[in-house]
Amino acid sequence: MNEIAAPITVGLASYGMSGLVFHAPLVSSHPGFKLQTVLERSANKSQERYPAVKVVKTFEELLQDNSLELLVINTPNALHLSMAQQALEAGKHVILEKPFTVTSQDAQTLINIAKANNRVLSVFQNRRWDGDFLTVQQVVRQNLLGQLVDYEAHYDRYRNYIEANTWKEEAGPGSGLLYNLGSHMIDQALALFGKPATVTAELGIQRPGGQVNDYYHITLFYPALNLRVTLKSSYLVREPGPRYILHGTEGSFLKYGLDPQEDALKAGKLPSEPSWGLEDKSTWGLLNTQLNGLHFQGTIETSPGNYLQFYNSMYAAIREGKELAVKPEEAMLGIQIIEAAIRSNAEKRTINL
Repeated sequence: MNEIAAPITVGLASYGMSGLVFHAPLVSSHPGFKLQTVLERSANKSQERYPAVKVVKTFEELLQDNSLELLVINTPNALHLSMAQQALEAGKHVILEKPFTVTSQDAQTLINIAKANNRVLSVFQNRRWDGDFLTVQQVVRQNLLGQLVDYEAHYDRYRNYIEANTWKEEAGPGSGLLYNLGSHMIDQALALFGKPATVTAELGIQRPGGQVNDYYHITLFYPALNLRVTLKSSYLVREPGPRYILHGTEGSFLKYGLDPQEDALKAGKLPSEPSWGLEDKSTWGLLNTQLNGLHFQGTIETSPGNYLQFYNSMYAAIREGKELAVKPEEAMLGIQIIEAAIRSNAEKRTINL
């Protein structure tokens, strides 16, 4: 009988929004992991929900704890390089919250350190497992629209004020909407289509008093596919349009709404509960196309989302040596796209990759 591997012991480097809403619930729900230690510099909030968790006050305590195998570094973006480097050199496997790093050079540095120390390094690109994106992925891969010529994705919000006391709204390395939501949208495009040939971008500050970009319009072009990919986001969209708009030689696919997993996690629900990740029928996508000579027009049931798939991949990589779902090289390419978008906006031109 095969011996059952012990759960991977996890240290969480922050109990802010991503720790509270995403990482702690997902880790604690997964039988292959044990949420053992949480870094909280001025509180013990994690123990209210996870009484067995140990709370530490410094990052050094996480590094020095030899019983911890994996550190989740979900701190402000500017700290990712230094903290991940320390963790890898201390012999820990590392999950970095998106975006990977502020620069692609920093990303390459971490990739090299992970390889030198034989550690697993990945980036929490959880929105690869949004139900709407999984559905879009199937529409594309099964050629339900014929030859795809136009892919447009939106990730919009309505917040017409500047949120107080958050580094994401303050000018500095890695702040702004492009690094925040843009890293998700770029990662999805790369997962679908790979590296584009060119990047053209417009970034802006639309809200009065804003210090960082709160709007972007990015175009990725794939000449070999004759495909144009448009990624848009704004904080001033009170009435949202479709989240995905796809057009091909045989038809179109439109998808409204946002994956329900984040709201479910915020409400205290867990992925182990029945009907996890299922979307309400009212927001299923509309497909209008020609299939095998027959015209089809109707809704397509949204695939169930499941963020635990990211942690399934981490477990398989650490315990079984399997390939990661989110490879650090892919995440580095995402940062290169962000850098190209910033340069395109500054120089008012298309950037060749």
